[in-house]
Amino acid sequence: MSMAQPGMSMERADIAFKINGAAVSVCVPPVRRLSSVLRDELHLTGTKVGCDAGDCGACTVLVDGEPVCACLMSVASAAGTVVTTVEGLANGRLSALQASFLDHGAAQCGICTPGLLVAATALLDSKPNPTEAETQDALGGVLCRCTGYRKIIAAVMDASRHADGVDRRMPQSGHAVGSSPIRLDGLPKVTGGEKFGGDSFPADALAVLVVRSPHYHARFAFGDLDAWIKAHPGAVGVYTAADIPGKNSFGVIAPFADQPALAEGFSRFRGEAVALVAGEREAMLDLDLSDFPVRWTELPHVLQPCEAQAGGAQLIHENRPANLLTTGFVERGDPEAALAGAAFTVSGAIDTSYVEHAYIEPEAGYAYMDGETLVVVACTQAPYMDRDDVAKVLGLAVDKVRIVPTATGGGFGSKLDVSLQPLIGLVAMKTGRPAALAYTRNESMISTTKRHPAEMKATIGADADGRIIGMVFAGDFNTGAYASWGPTVANRVPVHASGPYATPNYRAEGRAIHTNGPISGAFRGFGVPQATIMQETLYDELAEKLGLDRLDFRLKNCLRNGSETVTGQRLESGVGIAECLEALRPHWMRALVDAELFNAGSSTKKRGVGVASCWYGCGNTSLPNPSTIKVGISASGDVVLHQGAVDIGQGSNTVIAQICADALGLPLERFTLKSADTAITPDAGKTSASRQTFVTGKAAEKAGRALRETMLRFANVSEKAAIALDGTSLIIREGEATRHIDLSAMKADADGFVFRAEESYDPPTLPLDAKGQGKPYAVYGYGAQIAELEVDLKLGTAKLIKITAAHDVGKAINPLLAEGQIEGGIAQGIGMALMEEYIPGRTENLHDYLIPTIGDVPPIETILIEVPDPEGPFGAKGLGEHVLIPTAPAILNAIRHATGVLVTKIPATPSRIRAAIREKEARR
Repeated sequence: MSMAQPGMSMERADIAFKINGAAVSVCVPPVRRLSSVLRDELHLTGTKVGCDAGDCGACTVLVDGEPVCACLMSVASAAGTVVTTVEGLANGRLSALQASFLDHGAAQCGICTPGLLVAATALLDSKPNPTEAETQDALGGVLCRCTGYRKIIAAVMDASRHADGVDRRMPQSGHAVGSSPIRLDGLPKVTGGEKFGGDSFPADALAVLVVRSPHYHARFAFGDLDAWIKAHPGAVGVYTAADIPGKNSFGVIAPFADQPALAEGFSRFRGEAVALVAGEREAMLDLDLSDFPVRWTELPHVLQPCEAQAGGAQLIHENRPANLLTTGFVERGDPEAALAGAAFTVSGAIDTSYVEHAYIEPEAGYAYMDGETLVVVACTQAPYMDRDDVAKVLGLAVDKVRIVPTATGGGFGSKLDVSLQPLIGLVAMKTGRPAALAYTRNESMISTTKRHPAEMKATIGADADGRIIGMVFAGDFNTGAYASWGPTVANRVPVHASGPYATPNYRAEGRAIHTNGPISGAFRGFGVPQATIMQETLYDELAEKLGLDRLDFRLKNCLRNGSETVTGQRLESGVGIAECLEALRPHWMRALVDAELFNAGSSTKKRGVGVASCWYGCGNTSLPNPSTIKVGISASGDVVLHQGAVDIGQGSNTVIAQICADALGLPLERFTLKSADTAITPDAGKTSASRQTFVTGKAAEKAGRALRETMLRFANVSEKAAIALDGTSLIIREGEATRHIDLSAMKADADGFVFRAEESYDPPTLPLDAKGQGKPYAVYGYGAQIAELEVDLKLGTAKLIKITAAHDVGKAINPLLAEGQIEGGIAQGIGMALMEEYIPGRTENLHDYLIPTIGDVPPIETILIEVPDPEGPFGAKGLGEHVLIPTAPAILNAIRHATGVLVTKIPATPSRIRAAIREKEARR
């Protein structure tokens, strides 16, 4: 649903044009955006709206064959033209380009895919075999946050090969794991048929607008709300905290829950919701909230942890002294004594910035009453957590709230927290009508969570042989106005801050500190990417002091099978970091030689090579972390998988089905997917912490094996028997004997199943004691990356040349999807390292806040390492977060290699690189 366009005339006119080959006429205000008309009047929701400012390109359509941003074009300007949207590309069958996108895995979450397909179609119409440079040029105006662009480039350049359709690569029975079939949810992503949060609003839904605080900290009071409503025709109601029937407090971690759905009396951060306005859609489109009756009294605020912790600082929450949310702590051995006796020590300090998730789909959804049950249909990463929080805020029993996730256009952690769910739920409850809300880009950026800014310092020591003997780390993490995932970051960082290296003497402390800044929450790595920058840049400095090759130094100290971690956990098997580093060795040696040759012939530009490693525990830290999967065989012979793990682009719909297929012993093409819905799918847990392939995958493996066992027991055969489906006939073969079971003649249960299984899995972990000793994770994933770049010494610009990434995935369930995850994570790591810095009040849109474009991501070489972990399904480990962690430190180490300077305020923008070079020159 389109948001308000202040001052827009409501006078209408008949405007005619052709759309996807058909003549249409609409009667709308001539200045209405073409994107709004396509979506709201013509219901062509394949055209996405990500910014309404021409910054993201998601709304790209063809007008008379030329790509344009439909959000920047008035419908009057389209009169008499021929418009083509993504829905018009297929013409009854997939275009070669759409088929190529599927084949290459170029669509992940799918929200940017229509814009990319349309822009690429225009390119291919004029240049059927474009070069990489031409492809990047043509698609440079469309942003993607998931893929890292490399598979998109490959799909466009390879489109001509797909003129005969898509190569589905469906695996043979029993061999789904390890193959790369077309993702099961891929087809609607390339046709425009996928329904995201804003794509299926009911026609009679009330539109909801949110009144938000313009101040970091302020007291407020409302004027005459009833009079204001009466003065605005079409407005139905205003709702404030006084209207909330339940407990006006939510939060992802129950003991820390502290955020009101609507602020009461005062706001703690810029962008906090204080009131809702609901009304008829047309009236809301033209509504200007500048005269809304609220009086603000600005109060003192603090934006930095040091200010928040200063003596006399006002408490943001009265029950949290010194504005300290919580502290995480790990200690092992005697680090001070070890450092005092070390042959070599290095110390440093690094600060990082807020990073915005910048998913291309702003938050969107609608709610309605189904009898006594509130149904919320919205984008989310955590449907069961949403259900519980919405029920609490709105005073409902949990079984009276149903969450139906839509396709989610990127999440990366921020869509774990509820946003609009209780707001639209409140309006639906109060009015009895459906209520719909789509955040503007500005709303999304000012009101949702960010990556925690960190202020870190550390000291690391080694003996004369180059063995790490001690490390001390301390990090203050700016958690903003409310708790969100601050406790998880504070606890996860100390466990991981050593990196994947044996560190016998160790102390690490992570502190989450409240400020009046944006709420910091989950973002791909939960604080570990920040801590890894600190640790890996010091490792480079220590290797230099020792006179050791930087890769060799890491290999000398990395964890191995039998090693003990800094929490005292003995890793018996499955430790793949050495294999990752060894796989990089030939690339490392080649890159160093290339850099040396380049630098010998260049004085104004210097080439650098950097390396960094990562490890990451899959799942919750020392907490229960279960997933449940239900699977059954229907009377019609379908295998129905109730899979509640939300796929936000990472591919869980496909990967979990592949695991279940092989465990069951039936081909993947027989599977029908029932996606997340709290009314019909068991709880598979939240999509976060790199847990779905491992945890939900393990539940799927158990469920598949249990279903197989049930069928074999029914047929009275051994586990060696083979099963197959032929229509409604279940065929079981053992040796020379074959048995046919007519499924249609069997009694089906309430789910329509004649055979069924439901299994859960919860990783075996142990709590951490007062010194952080214990078993926080059952499975860790590992990885290492090399970054090659050139730095212009005069301008301070860093140009990436190549990134080589080796990641231990245990078992690559779907190699193509794994590569896509690696490339996408690297792109986000590039942004964190070089350009992304969310500044409250200044970078609250996708024009001023920079994320990598298609021209910013260099060629990426992926090396999949498979060191199986006995705990994971078929040996698999998590991957989603690991892939971002080494990228930024590898880039920073490459800049240091090129220039001799380490940038200690991240991102390393040209001005910061140039300032560091000038400072070095001044010291000479």
